Amino acid sequence: MKRLLTAVLIAASALAAQAAATLQPAKSDLSFTFKQMGVPVDGKFTKFDAQLDFDAKKPEAGKIAFTVDLGSVSLGDASFDSEVAKAPWFDTKRNGKATFVSTGIKPTGAGKYDVAGKLTIKGASRDVVVPITLNAGVAAGSVAIKRLDFKIGDGEWADTSMVANDVTVKFKLAFAGL
Repeated sequence: MKRLLTAVLIAASALAAQAAATLQPAKSDLSFTFKQMGVPVDGKFTKFDAQLDFDAKKPEAGKIAFTVDLGSVSLGDASFDSEVAKAPWFDTKRNGKATFVSTGIKPTGAGKYDVAGKLTIKGASRDVVVPITLNAGVAAGSVAIKRLDFKIGDGEWADTSMVANDVTVKFKLAFAGL
């Protein structure tokens, strides 16, 4: 009986170590920076969700899925926010969500990982590698993307002399149970 109880406890602790973590939105941030006419502009998203299934002993088996509500974009001015919701930019009526789904996690050092995956915005998908640092239940990092790869800023806004093509996306995601 004692052996059975020990085996059940070991199995339960192994399952708990591999359980999915829960995002804590109030403790998390998702922001971005780009340049308009050479001047840095900061923005953020206020609604997003992430699913994380991760075991530090087996990081390669981990999975991350991330969804952003593009309609929750904020540039700090209501008129700018309504402009970026329009078709040339995020086109939130037809493409309300951006997603990232991991395809692999590779450890790169103590608490550091490269997360490969597919980023999809406005129907355009690209393979990206996102370097993250995982510390005390918080995954943090940044990734550079090209806005035109995702059709962000179509038409007259495709000219990168006004709005630069380079965008840096920064995140701090706090998880319970990690």
